[in-house]
Amino acid sequence: MSVDAVEVGAAPATLGSDVGLLVVGGPTHAFGLSRATTRADAMVKATRPLISRGIGIREWMAAVGAASPGVAAAAFDTRIDKPRVPGSAARGAAKRLRHLGFRLACPAASYFVTDTAGPLVPGEVERARDWGEKLALDLALAKPAP
Repeated sequence: MSVDAVEVGAAPATLGSDVGLLVVGGPTHAFGLSRATTRADAMVKATRPLISRGIGIREWMAAVGAASPGVAAAAFDTRIDKPRVPGSAARGAAKRLRHLGFRLACPAASYFVTDTAGPLVPGEVERARDWGEKLALDLALAKPAP
């Protein structure tokens, strides 16, 4: 099994037939998936170079089209660690993935940051690693033996 990590602006608009699991993730902006305006605002406020300078997950999913039958998907986000701050980019992404015909492999996951520029709250890297390992194991167990 191979894994490709691709920045959303470089992600293909058509998924190959070899894709068995699609994982999308990004920051929560204004209570949900980023938009051109929220990414522009983030760029102005950034204190270091941005990873993504083009389209976001919202725009990419609008262009990608329907999933191949049986393709699993999962979504995660980062969110500010403040009580009662609503919204989740991951929940929005999971909803869009489901509408595109992907089979959700697990519930959307959120990982908390201390501030808009980070860093992750202590323990979140480990929690994210555990989520990824469980996702990979569940996918491996769901595949029929050759």
